[in-house]
Amino acid sequence: MEGIFVTGTGTEVGKTVVAAVAANSLAASGRSVAVFKPAVTGLDEPGEADHELLRRASGSSQSDEEIAPYRYGPPASPHLAAEMAGEQIDPARVLAGASAAAAGAEAFVCEGVGGLLVPLAPGYLVRDLAVELELPLAIAAAPSLGTINHTLLTIEAARAAGLRVAVVVLTPWPDSPSAIEESNRATIAELGEVRVETLPRLDLEDPGSWPGSPRPPRR
Repeated sequence: MEGIFVTGTGTEVGKTVVAAVAANSLAASGRSVAVFKPAVTGLDEPGEADHELLRRASGSSQSDEEIAPYRYGPPASPHLAAEMAGEQIDPARVLAGASAAAAGAEAFVCEGVGGLLVPLAPGYLVRDLAVELELPLAIAAAPSLGTINHTLLTIEAARAAGLRVAVVVLTPWPDSPSAIEESNRATIAELGEVRVETLPRLDLEDPGSWPGSPRPPRR
């Protein structure tokens, strides 16, 4: 089965967008796609939730529970959001949910929470889930100043656990990148010995305009 685990250098760096584009591209190629995110937080904030965007992008009929077994209102780290709800995330339940989702599809896209070293539960990091799923990583990162350090640290943390980093995706990539942004892209590729791709700011309401989506025939 084709699959990818999408992580990021931190929060708000485009993980969900990268995961949605990956899922949409796989679906556009004719595969049945399952999506998964171990925990979603921030449901109290307005806008489409991460698991809802993943479902829409993939064309999946999965339920909220099947995509994200843990869902919380406060925008907090998953272990803290769970604690605030009076519970604790169970790694066995997360892994079982991911395995069940993947078993029913030809392709599987899993989005992590925060970065690789974010705890899902005491003693269980997002990285631990990625190791158990044995999927290649796509790392979402900002293209701006400071991203070299954040991205190389994430690559190092992934490889230290035996994970394969398939690609780094810099997003949102501007139409006219600055010298800093171009240098960041080249430097991450060279020092990280990794493929680096870019993704522009997308219209999330129009998946047909995303990279990898089929275009209507010209008339």
